[in-house]
Amino acid sequence: MTTTLSDTPSLLLPDLLATTTAALVAVTRLTEAAERGVMALVAPDGKPDAALLDRHQVAAHGFAWVATYAEALRQMQGWAERLDRAGRLGELESAILQAAFGEYLAQLDGGLAMSQGEIVRPADFGLSDEDRAAFRSTAVARLIAAGNASALRLRIAELLTDALHGGGFGESALEDESLDMVREQFRRFVADAVAPYAHEWHLKDELIPIDVLNRMAEMGVFGLTIPEEDGGLGMGKLAMCVVTEELSRGYIGVGSLGTRAEIAAELIRSGGTAEQKERWLPRIASGEILPTAVFTEPNTGSDLGSLRTRAVLEGGTYRVTGNKTWITHAARSDLMTLLVRTDANAPGYRGLSMLLAEKPRGTEDTPFPADGMTGGEIRVLGYRGMKEYELGFDGFEVPAGNLLGGVEGQGFKQLMATFESARVQTAARAVGVAQNAMELGLRYAQERVQFGKPLAAFPRVAGKLAWMAVETMVARQLTYFAAREKDSERRCDIEAGMAKLLAARVAWSNADNAVQIHGGNGYAEEYPISRVLCDARILNIFEGAAEIQAQVVARGLLGRRN
Repeated sequence: MTTTLSDTPSLLLPDLLATTTAALVAVTRLTEAAERGVMALVAPDGKPDAALLDRHQVAAHGFAWVATYAEALRQMQGWAERLDRAGRLGELESAILQAAFGEYLAQLDGGLAMSQGEIVRPADFGLSDEDRAAFRSTAVARLIAAGNASALRLRIAELLTDALHGGGFGESALEDESLDMVREQFRRFVADAVAPYAHEWHLKDELIPIDVLNRMAEMGVFGLTIPEEDGGLGMGKLAMCVVTEELSRGYIGVGSLGTRAEIAAELIRSGGTAEQKERWLPRIASGEILPTAVFTEPNTGSDLGSLRTRAVLEGGTYRVTGNKTWITHAARSDLMTLLVRTDANAPGYRGLSMLLAEKPRGTEDTPFPADGMTGGEIRVLGYRGMKEYELGFDGFEVPAGNLLGGVEGQGFKQLMATFESARVQTAARAVGVAQNAMELGLRYAQERVQFGKPLAAFPRVAGKLAWMAVETMVARQLTYFAAREKDSERRCDIEAGMAKLLAARVAWSNADNAVQIHGGNGYAEEYPISRVLCDARILNIFEGAAEIQAQVVARGLLGRRN
């Protein structure tokens, strides 16, 4: 059953699902041709060369984006087919599907934006005229011509008007009633305890109130994916995405509160000793212990192999010396997952270890009361609810028994095991921010009257709103796919990288367009969209910058198939 618009049948292709299915064949063919072109540049001997990957970064990263678009379209097709089987592929969902295919196919054919000022084109992969002609199949040509046409965007914008007043913004197709109930539970919590206060927290640059954290702990946020036998709820990464998306839809700071617990719990669960699991996991799950991740150093950024903070074992105690930066929620945390160099003679990653470093919880007057530890706040544009800090360690003591796993030199390997979950969770945060930006823009466009009619009645405003809704759903489905892969215990570093890569771009694009819809008011601090713009910008940077994500995806794909 393929649903069409009964009142305007010309807007949707009558055989939409068959057409998108056929188009995916051409997308796969184009992706494979792009891969061959990039391999010719970076792998002349059949194996990707690191130096050549750096030299041909535009082509390699562009290929990562092509592959991300291809996977996103596959997931959108799967989403629509699930809805169709359930008899729930409605008018809005069909329009979203067609618009997504129409726009992404056109970009694959003519030029894809890796960022605002970087367009990667077919020639960058060495694609021939024959490759491009093969891509332009009948199905692809139909979707490019009709898929994301102005009239369809206007119709989507009309349907969004109903959505804002309770009709929904398109079915998520979770196929799990319990997850739908979880979403509704956290949506109510956000409406009651987060959304009315988030902007004030941002403007005053305040920590999110502790009573909000306590309520989240009672709802199980911090133990969501921790096994039941360790005091958690034992739910999967898909549930984590649903919760994180709803919390971030209210305020990214609240959505990010669970990230530190997620990282710490994953580290301990996958790499800790039995005693460490018994000691820490139940307390993290209950919210008694608030952890923070202490990895990044000045001048190292993503280059963790250059990490210099030292931990020297003296008797039964590690003494830590060095500096860390961009540490989120550091003052109010009780436990630091602290990445240090325990072997000064081992180069790169081999000398790194992870310490479970306890510290007293700081106060506003005394943020870092621990001996051998100092800290200072980094003032930031957005993402303010937990605050960012620089930390200094000078003889800071950690018991030897708090070495994660009890064996030195495993720190980088242990950290890598958490990257998939962290990036899936970050993608979910981005989807929540994107959704919030779209709703703020839509609400303002309906309420603001100019030249005798609401802004939403103007085609370019309506078009912006429609595309926000379309691409938010694309990012959502790609993120859910990565989460399902993780829940199935399949390696998903590439899928997680794709999800974060696309979702972060969508969050920024939505926020930027929503500010544009607000006009001058969008630039005023009193309007929440100004906060959302600042919050959205960080998503392309933390948990691996967009360039790092593209490198991870490209290197993984090119290496996986050889």
